[in-house]
Amino acid sequence: MNDTGRKIWITRAQPGADATAERVRALGHRPVVAPLLAVQPVLGAEPDLSGVGALAFTSANGVRAFTALSPVRALKVFAVGAATAKAAKAAGFRQVLSADGDVEALAEGISGRRREIAGVVLHPGAAEPAGDLVGMLAEQGVEARSLPLYDTAPAAFGPAELAELEGVEIALLHSPKAAEALAALLARHPMPELSVLGLSRNVLKPLAEIDLAHRAFAPFPLEAALLNLIDRAPGACPASEEDLAR
Repeated sequence: MNDTGRKIWITRAQPGADATAERVRALGHRPVVAPLLAVQPVLGAEPDLSGVGALAFTSANGVRAFTALSPVRALKVFAVGAATAKAAKAAGFRQVLSADGDVEALAEGISGRRREIAGVVLHPGAAEPAGDLVGMLAEQGVEARSLPLYDTAPAAFGPAELAELEGVEIALLHSPKAAEALAALLARHPMPELSVLGLSRNVLKPLAEIDLAHRAFAPFPLEAALLNLIDRAPGACPASEEDLAR
């Protein structure tokens, strides 16, 4: 392992955490995998595909949760970004379109192809989604419904887990819910020398009142853009309190 790179805290839930850690390691840094959230299935959830014309996924976890419960792979898939699209293709879906953005971009992409969808858009995902995809689609006249298949809960951080984080310089955040968990953790165990990099401005909002050395968000909601911030000057897309209040 490279001893000269920065020590980077990978906060996202598994199994995505390990993939991010590999990318960080390839950049010459030292990843520490300590997820802030743990993924839990929603008990009793069953996909009802009656009248469904397409699937919309806002995370790879949603893809994994759906494919664990349903053998259907013939439906068109709309994915929020490259990682989610890759997970859908790996699961066996052949028609996969990526919005390469956020939930709003996904809604716009689906709306723009509404004539290709013969039925309802089903959104399998988290019990508490980061964005209201179904609501956004309804505003654009696209019929959609959500299917909660998994939930995330804050992971436990005891003395052993906190000891692993000693010397960490940067934390990477992929979701507002992870940021909420980090805010709660730092309220109990302050880390004022920690820098936090978020996938978007919205991701960092829960940390607006937390004392940090530095915070910045990716110019595009893509993990590649997030990782590019690690070696960039502190002034790259800085997130001030005014930014986070918008």
